Amino acid sequence: MFTWVLLPMMIFCARIVDVSVGTLRVVFISRGNKLIAPIMGFFEVIIWLIAIGQIMKNLTNVMCYIAYGGGFATGTFVGMWIVDRLTMGTSLVRVITSRDTSKLEERLRAMGYGVTKVEAEGKEGETNVMFTVIRNNDLKDVLKLVETYNPRAFYTIEDIRSAGKGKFPGKRSALSALNLQLFRPHRKGK
Repeated sequence: MFTWVLLPMMIFCARIVDVSVGTLRVVFISRGNKLIAPIMGFFEVIIWLIAIGQIMKNLTNVMCYIAYGGGFATGTFVGMWIVDRLTMGTSLVRVITSRDTSKLEERLRAMGYGVTKVEAEGKEGETNVMFTVIRNNDLKDVLKLVETYNPRAFYTIEDIRSAGKGKFPGKRSALSALNLQLFRPHRKGK
């Protein structure tokens, strides 16, 4: 029972945890977080060593191999799911439209965002390009505004590693920001 059921389940769960932690570690590295990424790497490797050690002790148990692969695949999914729900960092939102953007600009500025507008030339003629840098936990609200004021606008969103000396809405305390980032549900699109 232990060798064919419980051990593979433990390997499966260990892989889910270590791959999920690894996914988060990569995100923290890409965002320049020098403190938490190495700590996560430490735990990721320890868990991986425990899982691979059990496989090496049970080389004839095919269920351990299946559990290892299944845990990796599931851990990848779980890690991506967690990353989608973490709303940390900042993003650049670029809105491109041939329509008037003044009402959208006014609304964003009233909410405390800095907005930069550039007149440009596109395939269909004159167009406006509007830029704003926002905190990721405000992304949903900003995209709703874009949809409300300019439903046919083309927009792109880029992650920003760091931003400084800009105009951001009022700062939140570190504790409230952490709570929002970790526990606020995040949905993409409609």
